[in-house]
Amino acid sequence: MRPASVAIVGVGGLGCPVSLSLARAGVERMTLIDADVVDVTNLHRQPWHHPADVGTPKVESAARKLRAQFPGLSVTTRREFVTAANVEQLFLEHDLVVDATDGVGTKFLLSDAAVLTKRPAIYAGVLRFEGLAMRLEPGGPCLRCLFETPPTDVPTCAQAGVLGAMAGVMGGLQASLALTPNPSPGLALLHVVDGLELSFRRVKVRRRADCAACGDGSKPVLLDADDPSCPTPSSTSPLRSAP
Repeated sequence: MRPASVAIVGVGGLGCPVSLSLARAGVERMTLIDADVVDVTNLHRQPWHHPADVGTPKVESAARKLRAQFPGLSVTTRREFVTAANVEQLFLEHDLVVDATDGVGTKFLLSDAAVLTKRPAIYAGVLRFEGLAMRLEPGGPCLRCLFETPPTDVPTCAQAGVLGAMAGVMGGLQASLALTPNPSPGLALLHVVDGLELSFRRVKVRRRADCAACGDGSKPVLLDADDPSCPTPSSTSPLRSAP
């Protein structure tokens, strides 16, 4: 079922392709949230942004091109960070939220808000040649069912690097997940993509009864993300290839 309204948090390597794909699929209303501006180092993986856009807020650059290509699409921009103070309302105002961020703490905040508001969210992460994606469904497993807490010492995207084409692949996969609800309550599929071997695999993820966010009798506590860095593959990272 196609969602009528979608919020996309992050308008970079994931947010650009997912917004284009969802606009082409007929989403009626889209909100773009990003506090950053276009940088020349972004251009290889963020197709909405061109050399002339360097220094322009990403939300404005992307919204301008979306409106030009899709006149019937309602696009709202919010140049701000998603925080514990505004994330719950963001979810309640939309049918679905796409996590197109590169901050580990923000990913956990969005997952927790999805559990709290009972709204679906589309998680993805990409680093170097590897990507992960999963649809977080109400009543199903959340990000903390995979990784209990965010890692604290991870390199930035600039330090670790990312293949621009992989961001496009994962953004397209996010759009596909946004358009295909998971019919199995309590079960989700983690999609693991290896860009070097060009391999795809799926890992079944079940809701943990002892999960601190979505477990039996649990209720997530929304905390501000204080880690702006990009995740790196490790035993506790949201870019772990999967246990």
